[in-house]
Amino acid sequence: MREIKTEIITKAVRDLCIEANCQLPEDVSQVFDKMLLEETFPIAKDTLKILAENARLAKENHSPICQDTGMACVFITIGQDVHIVDGSLQEAIHEGVRQGYEEGYLRKSVVSEPMFDRVNTKDNTPALIYYDIVEGEQFDIVVAPKGFGSENMCQIKMLKPSDGVEGVKEFVLKVIRDAGPNACPPMVIGVGIGGSFDKVALLSKKAMLRPVGSHHSDARYQSLEEELLEMVNATGIGPGGYGGKTTALSLNIETYPTHIAGMPVAVSICCHVARHKGVSL
Repeated sequence: MREIKTEIITKAVRDLCIEANCQLPEDVSQVFDKMLLEETFPIAKDTLKILAENARLAKENHSPICQDTGMACVFITIGQDVHIVDGSLQEAIHEGVRQGYEEGYLRKSVVSEPMFDRVNTKDNTPALIYYDIVEGEQFDIVVAPKGFGSENMCQIKMLKPSDGVEGVKEFVLKVIRDAGPNACPPMVIGVGIGGSFDKVALLSKKAMLRPVGSHHSDARYQSLEEELLEMVNATGIGPGGYGGKTTALSLNIETYPTHIAGMPVAVSICCHVARHKGVSL
């Protein structure tokens, strides 16, 4: 049995909140540089150069890449042989978010009630926390601050099995066209297929956070990832919505078994920043 103190978790979450908001992920940075070389439309190329310079300055000055420092999504992978000591795991995570957003001078964007009062909590808590329980003594944390310019553009649809692959393609492209410039392209896109209404949304969010350049283990879905990315970039939305062929940097798919009567599909969209940072304790 492995023990982990809550204070260690709090510090890790604190640091990840700050780093994720100030540093473009390395996998995203590499594909961003590649797209910059391949983009030919002048306005699109200039826009990409500005975005790259913004990311460079943010890293050097340790300041947020974007003014919307997001709602903290925290993904915990915990081994069943791990014992959390000296307090509550959930409260340790919330405290880490609280400290990170205060000490990192990050914008607090969370309201305590969603429709009527909408009073700011003033510390960006509560976080959105997701747990995966696995065998062993593993303990991994991924913090993904999610801005809502792109979050508001995400969609979910309960397709029928008879809609097939073409139905999935049509829905994904509809979501991207509906988003247009509002998701701050170039986008990083996650597509979830299967599960249930609630499961498929989480699948799409996890797909969005997968390393750029990685692929689904099933060759059929890998082929669909590549085809959809080409179709998205062929829309001509381009960086900032100014036109060009760099509408998306990445498109990943995650799947899960589903019911015989359904085929849920969800599309999660993130701007080019794709903020996320992880650590293993």
